[in-house]
Amino acid sequence: MSTSLRPVRSPPASELSPDLLSKLHSLMVKARVLEERLIQMYRQGDGFFWIGGPGEEAFNVPLGLLIHKGRGPQYDYCHFHYRQSATLLAMGADPIDAMRQMKNSATDPYSGGRNFVGHYSIRQWNVVPVSSPIEVQYSIAPGTAIANKRAGGRGITIVTGGDAGTAEGDFSTCLVWSSRPANQLPVLMIVTNNKWGISTHFQGQHGEKRISDRGKAFGIESKTIDGNDPEVSYRELSAAMEYVRTERKPFLLEAMVSRLYGHSSASGANRTNDEADCIAGFERRLEERGLLTRQQMDELRAQFTAELLAAHKQVKEEPQPESKSIYEHVFADRDLVRGDG
Repeated sequence: MSTSLRPVRSPPASELSPDLLSKLHSLMVKARVLEERLIQMYRQGDGFFWIGGPGEEAFNVPLGLLIHKGRGPQYDYCHFHYRQSATLLAMGADPIDAMRQMKNSATDPYSGGRNFVGHYSIRQWNVVPVSSPIEVQYSIAPGTAIANKRAGGRGITIVTGGDAGTAEGDFSTCLVWSSRPANQLPVLMIVTNNKWGISTHFQGQHGEKRISDRGKAFGIESKTIDGNDPEVSYRELSAAMEYVRTERKPFLLEAMVSRLYGHSSASGANRTNDEADCIAGFERRLEERGLLTRQQMDELRAQFTAELLAAHKQVKEEPQPESKSIYEHVFADRDLVRGDG
């Protein structure tokens, strides 16, 4: 489904190694169990709001495994949106920290208990703070891409967002500023298309056949892939990243994914049964290939369920932020924020 002007070579459709397939599966299951635990926390009053990415694990896990994480412009800068929990887990984040943010605990390492769940910020991994206004990350991404380009090396900027948010001007800003012939930038622009904008369906909102088609007008290499297939996602992300790393030019990648628990807790966070479940499909293939048995997969889910339940109980006992901490971790002089200067 390539829409590129000069197609980037797709990687061979050979099978990934059994070890990698097992790792992908394990992380996908852990990410799903985490999201289900966060929803339970919300329903039990251990959080005020939930929004996450159940259904996007087959794309978000490979993304996390392929990111070159570190601090500074020699590494990848990550401008994520709020459905990226599986990516953070694949990068090495501890799932208990997502629960701490859900509970708004003082132990929350991302915001000290001051932000919504899914709003990650990890300075040592170049994970730029996630914000609630949709798609603003697309207009910020060219800035870190300029830093990547000036620093040299293979570091790139990765920015993710949803299909509905591409109607925002920030998305167009990223297309324009990343593709100028005089200064093309190493940006991997990702759109995870779950075909919904809160309660509005994709079909009546997009005149283009594919969102990736928008790259044509800017001379940007672009492609639409099946984001519900972790093997396809891993191979295509690898190829797109390698293109951006070596050519130092932008790439627009659209991944078709599912939304299994609605937009957020605002719409009930109820399980949807009429969309493809990427984990169920992947597990069928793993079982058919003899890589994992149904019993092994069930035991893995039960293990993660027990571990995250124990983590939830731990987080319930952790303290809430003290009022005096409200001025910590802000990008301004403390005295000026308090009105003392």
